[in-house]
Amino acid sequence: MGKIHSIETFGTVDGPGVRFVVFFQGCPMRCKFCHNPDTWKYDGGTEMSVEEIYEKFDRNRAFYKNGGITATGGEPLVQLEFLTELFECFKANGVNTCLDTSGICYTSEKRAEFERLLKSVDLVMLDIKSPYADGHKELTGQDMGAVVEFAKLVSEMGTPLRIRHVVVPGITDSEESLMAVGKLISQFRTLKELEVLPYHKMGIKKYEEMGISYPLGDLEPFDKEKVLWARQKIIEGIKHGKD
Repeated sequence: MGKIHSIETFGTVDGPGVRFVVFFQGCPMRCKFCHNPDTWKYDGGTEMSVEEIYEKFDRNRAFYKNGGITATGGEPLVQLEFLTELFECFKANGVNTCLDTSGICYTSEKRAEFERLLKSVDLVMLDIKSPYADGHKELTGQDMGAVVEFAKLVSEMGTPLRIRHVVVPGITDSEESLMAVGKLISQFRTLKELEVLPYHKMGIKKYEEMGISYPLGDLEPFDKEKVLWARQKIIEGIKHGKD
């Protein structure tokens, strides 16, 4: 059984096509710009079996013919065994699988288990919070070593990789930082896509409802008109990293 926070039946921003999006409960990260703080606790959520989740998907399977299932959270890798069983079930039934993750739970001791998971993953969407070790620690409360090692394994396994990066004003929006993101991800051989997202404040209401303070206070959203500029700087960094 897995602990599931919620399920979105018609997701359009969580992988290719229309997706059946499963939000896993539990996350070791405390990202300052997280918009799902209600997924943090490990003892929350609803227990569901692989069969229950697949049955919900199968009811509307026709809508997902150009999409599939996406596991997100929270952090899906917190429940590695259940996640693997879930994706193996969907792959066996011809469904495209996408993993939206921070990679933070990867350990070399469990490499074989992660390899088994990746054999049933069609696309990994990996969040790069910061290109710097100290910046990552400051933003998330966790070291970034596991993230990089997980991305390397994804490449070794030949699994397509989409990098996601949130541009936060005054924190990750400098030209130097963006170029550094590019140089970092240039080493990942299966990198296929780059998604640059502007920081927003849409999650603040959840913090208020949960009675916890929002870490970034009154920080204004990143200017959407500058997203293309930020993306271009990351691409320049990728080219420099490959030179």
